[in-house]
Amino acid sequence: MSTTEGDQNSEDTWARVHGGAEFQELRRRLRGFVFPMAVLFLAWYLLYVLLADYAHGFMSTKLVGNINVGLVFGLLQFVSTFVITALYVRHANRKLDPIADKIRAEVESEVADK
Repeated sequence: MSTTEGDQNSEDTWARVHGGAEFQELRRRLRGFVFPMAVLFLAWYLLYVLLADYAHGFMSTKLVGNINVGLVFGLLQFVSTFVITALYVRHANRKLDPIADKIRAEVESEVADK
């Protein structure tokens, strides 16, 4: 098989997979998690930035010793990043990986048959 034929087979396989119902379901499930989570995180980050800029009194409110609301909110940015990551891993393991594994197995068996 020439390189051109191999490239054409790869393109045909990709077009078939990309147009398939399983791949579309995979994309729908990914977007269903990623877009809302991205909006939520960006809104949370924007709130933090706006409060830091415009609510100095609130953000400088001391909670314990030298720890104030601004510091706690800043640290919660890191916590929220880890929580989102954990939620994504859980979502991927349950909703995305089974479909992706099935698509991969079909493509690999098709390639092996050629």
